[in-house]
Amino acid sequence: MNAFVPEPERKWTVGTAPSIFPAITHGIALFRRPLQFLNSLPAHGDLVEIRLGPLRAWVVCHPDLVHEMLRDTRTFDKGGTQYDRLRLLMGDSVVTCPHAQHRRQRRLVQPAFRPSQVAEHTRLMLDEAELVCREWRAGQEVDVSAAMSAMTTRVISRVLFSDSLDATTAAEVRHCLTDVVRGLFLRTVVPVDAVFRIPTPANRRYQHAIARLHTIIAGVIDERRRAPDAPRDDLLETLLEAARGDGDAVPTVGEQEIHDQLITLLLTGVETTALCLASAFGLLARNPDSEERLHAEIDTVLAGRPRLTPEDLPGLVQTRAVITETLRHSPPGWLFTRVTTRDTKLAGQRLPKGSMVLYSPYLLHHDPASFPDPGRFLPGRWLPAQEPAGSRTALIPFAAGSRKCLGDTFAVTEAIAAVAVIASRWRLRHPAGPVERQRPVVTLGPRSLVMICEPRARRTTDAPTRGDAPALRAGVALRVPDSRTAGDNGVDDA
Repeated sequence: MNAFVPEPERKWTVGTAPSIFPAITHGIALFRRPLQFLNSLPAHGDLVEIRLGPLRAWVVCHPDLVHEMLRDTRTFDKGGTQYDRLRLLMGDSVVTCPHAQHRRQRRLVQPAFRPSQVAEHTRLMLDEAELVCREWRAGQEVDVSAAMSAMTTRVISRVLFSDSLDATTAAEVRHCLTDVVRGLFLRTVVPVDAVFRIPTPANRRYQHAIARLHTIIAGVIDERRRAPDAPRDDLLETLLEAARGDGDAVPTVGEQEIHDQLITLLLTGVETTALCLASAFGLLARNPDSEERLHAEIDTVLAGRPRLTPEDLPGLVQTRAVITETLRHSPPGWLFTRVTTRDTKLAGQRLPKGSMVLYSPYLLHHDPASFPDPGRFLPGRWLPAQEPAGSRTALIPFAAGSRKCLGDTFAVTEAIAAVAVIASRWRLRHPAGPVERQRPVVTLGPRSLVMICEPRARRTTDAPTRGDAPALRAGVALRVPDSRTAGDNGVDDA
């Protein structure tokens, strides 16, 4: 009889980030050279202690430990300096609320982002991508970052509250968002409130941006309430119906929650997808082989037709691989915090109640043990039968477990649609001189990426280029490795 031999328990390593004056310089290093600082930490352990001002914090450096943490949302709850600051902007919304409130909130807003609803929005995504590049001209320098932000603002605002944002207000939302994301990161790594009560120009801009965003959302809600006989098929209407109750049913949503959910989903729906798209075009311009394969696939799928349709998206395997690799190489959400709700252990290290724990998708995505040659942009990693070993746990651009981003399918679909439409018409080139570097603030990506438009003549042949035939013949939609099964606690589509 074969005896079962249990695998030995893994021996985790725990260390401390070196510094002469850790209480000061860890925060400074994380602010001034965040990506380099994070990438230096695994050399000191799987779980590494750092200091952020007066606070002691821990950075989780191994994907298995990150998933262990993300599965246990009761113990490792949304919190820490990042979410403390976000709640001033977003309130207790589906993104920022504590564990006890999450299931109800997610079930309320999730239907707007289910795959069936995303499919209905695909035509809107394609149309907006067409609109964003329709006025471009050969040789023109365009601000790709601004163009992608304008596009994602139009798309998500239509989903949330139909056509309530005019062009001027949408532009103001984007400008306010710029000030907010810059200020949020500094407030995360320097958790000293007194510094941010000083009326400096930067602090005033940050406070004004938050106040203005709240005013815009309040105006959208008031406008809808003044027209109750013209219901719309959008998330705002869903929230208002829940607030009114159904017949004798008790209302399930308060007035403040309507406001908080809308401002949260608007800002997260604009910023992260826009940065992913800007990063994708910047990376493609620096990697002509990947760009050529992308163009060949799009031409093959179009087969001489002038425009893509929603039915074309499942066949864009190479395009999806470009988006997945962009999310690996340059994840817009690159650093997150959690806080322990009770005394616990992680990697064998005792963490008292109230401990702040950080994890970084960027750090995990650039671990050579999971992704060989992590600094290179290689979409081929994600083609069928070529997926890297260990990637299903190491790739977490949308987090994992029951608090996995509810808009992941929406965001990936929008990104695929935008890249395919724009690349079917234009090749974007970097101008001469230095290329804008990634600027990590609360999100990661190029914020003023200027590129030159070059019209692209489509291939007339429907034959794929070398190396692409298996993927194109497969005709299957390539998915970002699905980490939602890690720690799923029964929330629908969590």
